[in-house]
Amino acid sequence: MSESYQRLLQVLETHQQGPKKSLGQNYLISDVIISRIIQKALEFKAKKIIEVGPGPGSLTYFLKQQDADLTLIELDRDWSDYWRKQNQKVIEHDALRLDWNQFSLSDTLFVSNLPYQISSSIVIDRSLDQKLLMGMVLMFQKEVAQKIRGTPDSDHYGFLSVIAQSFWTIETVTEAGPRDFLPAPKVASRVLCFHPKPENERPTQAQSYLKFVKQAFHQRRKTLRSNWENHLNQSQADGWKKSLELILSWGFTDRLRAEELSPEQFQKIWFYLHNT
Repeated sequence: MSESYQRLLQVLETHQQGPKKSLGQNYLISDVIISRIIQKALEFKAKKIIEVGPGPGSLTYFLKQQDADLTLIELDRDWSDYWRKQNQKVIEHDALRLDWNQFSLSDTLFVSNLPYQISSSIVIDRSLDQKLLMGMVLMFQKEVAQKIRGTPDSDHYGFLSVIAQSFWTIETVTEAGPRDFLPAPKVASRVLCFHPKPENERPTQAQSYLKFVKQAFHQRRKTLRSNWENHLNQSQADGWKKSLELILSWGFTDRLRAEELSPEQFQKIWFYLHNT
């Protein structure tokens, strides 16, 4: 039995609280996986850390030992009360509905074994912040992690790939199997690390860029031209015609689909539309 599993059992025995399926709670019990997450987090040398969904504290046990200001965001009232009794700073709130502008994001690290139902949304939300976090080390369902790091013309590539890769440099930290959790999920998992791209390499007007990319993938099998002309406003649709010469110069035809363009090419089109 791993040390993490033993600590978990002790907490659960004292707290008399098990994982709630409705909140997507799967507790990490692998010493190896936890160690890899913590080691990657330590590389940032962050003075401020946010953890979402600490639950019984598989990661929190180590994060609170660091020389950093730790904030826990926990939706579960029972676990929120537990951590308050441990003298930890707790925000009892839904991380997707919380105003993250209250934090000093540029010098804050975000670490989490994320509830899988919020993982895609929280990556998109954190990509749209005016000032990006200094970094993120996050656990995902493997399929979502593959989408985040998807490459053009692959089955995993899409809207999430473009948004994540437009704002972050992303690396894989480790794989995790069902047996690394309690209860064991039915899917494999993967931990990713995110470093913010320099500001001059990220798209401007992030919310508009989000809509721009989302409409490009609106109907995946339709051409980029069809998606943009049918779903953007007139000035934006006219922009497609302006950028066609640029796209043709890359060797594409006007029949290309969104999945053929890389995140860098999406950004070049976006830059072209706002600077010509």
